[in-house]
Amino acid sequence: MINNHRLENAKQVSSPNFNKRPNQAISLVVIHNISLPPGKFNNHYIEDFFTNQLDTSQHPYFKTIKDLKVSTHLLIKRNGMIIQFVPFNQRAWHAGESSYKGKHVCNDFSIGIELQGDDNTPYESVQYEALNKVIDLLKSHYPISAIKGHSDISPIRKTDPGPYFKWSKLRAIT
Repeated sequence: MINNHRLENAKQVSSPNFNKRPNQAISLVVIHNISLPPGKFNNHYIEDFFTNQLDTSQHPYFKTIKDLKVSTHLLIKRNGMIIQFVPFNQRAWHAGESSYKGKHVCNDFSIGIELQGDDNTPYESVQYEALNKVIDLLKSHYPISAIKGHSDISPIRKTDPGPYFKWSKLRAIT
């Protein structure tokens, strides 16, 4: 259930990295992947990163991203747990320079969903189950007309959700 632009069954962790959306309908879902450090799972570093609390002394890679201010609406962890960082009616900073169907700045009209993963590891079945439930809920509340990967809207810059993401496991691809 979505209440006040928040997913009721998600853990709520507020990110400071968002701002007001322009007056555009939310019509796109963008699927990403993330792991911190790269290729490592089942830790708290992604949450720390999206809340500007990442301790850069914990891994050398963290020093390369220390100045980035990014967020997402949702993170689906390897075990299917969902964390919401930004309410859906606000603009999360997930897509960066991007374009879809001639419209630029996809953050203005999209919801970002990060899957804990990378381009080299298959996703877990429970992640697909959670993603399908979330997409169904989003479609019942917002005029979602497309579901795309980050690589679709930023093809030169991004590769996620990567070759191991099985689009065939989504029930409602548009």
